[in-house]
Amino acid sequence: MKNRKTLISYDEKYLEDELREAKNALAAAYSNFDNVTDPDLIDYCIYQVNSLQMKYQFLVERARLTGLQIKIE
Repeated sequence: MKNRKTLISYDEKYLEDELREAKNALAAAYSNFDNVTDPDLIDYCIYQVNSLQMKYQFLVERARLTGLQIKIE
């Protein structure tokens, strides 16, 4: 029996791409936070991390509601 590749819609592919981008942006924001020392930049990084966490959680919930199973590496 051949391995069947699951076809996904454009919307699902878009959601998968957005999740991947949000995860990468969040990792970059954490890295920035770890490397800044100026109090204003620390505040900026905190807001950036919080914003990206909310976006990522929104996308994860959206994927869950649509039944989409994505492995983000």
